[in-house]
Amino acid sequence: MAIIGYARTSTTDQNIEPQIEALQVAGCDRIYQEQRSGIDATRPELLAMLDYCREGDVIVCTKLDRIGRSTADVLGIVEKLQAKRVAFRCLNINLDTSTPTGKMMLTMLAAVATFEREIMLERQREGIAAAKQAGKYTGRKPTAKMQAAAVMELLGQGLTKQAVADRLGIGVASVYRICKAA
Repeated sequence: MAIIGYARTSTTDQNIEPQIEALQVAGCDRIYQEQRSGIDATRPELLAMLDYCREGDVIVCTKLDRIGRSTADVLGIVEKLQAKRVAFRCLNINLDTSTPTGKMMLTMLAAVATFEREIMLERQREGIAAAKQAGKYTGRKPTAKMQAAAVMELLGQGLTKQAVADRLGIGVASVYRICKAA
């Protein structure tokens, strides 16, 4: 069984040392560390840690926002760990998924994340409805349709539909729709 730490700061200007020290005090045998935004889903050290850990290991972080950008993101990571039978600990809130209390806290976090998401979607729907009623909401601009001429020109040059989509930065389904409409 290994105790594995994960430390992250969003920028190189921030000091990562306090996290590393806390993880060492917590008994971490190995510490993965990086200075990248939490929004970046391809954080190399996080991915390496998730790949490295094995059944019976424990992953430790100092705060939830260090391992994930949102409650839903954290829950997704913890779900991956649970599938590998790896426990998760967060030092600042004393969360430990190897205990019944920790599992309950995780369930509560999941419920809060679901609630937050539903409230946000409800507010979004209400805002869109009000904007439509006021004549201020027309939806998203059809960006792919605006490139129909370029799509047809590139297809005429012999490029595949996927190559056209890649070159223009649109979805391949949009290329098919433009072809069908032409």
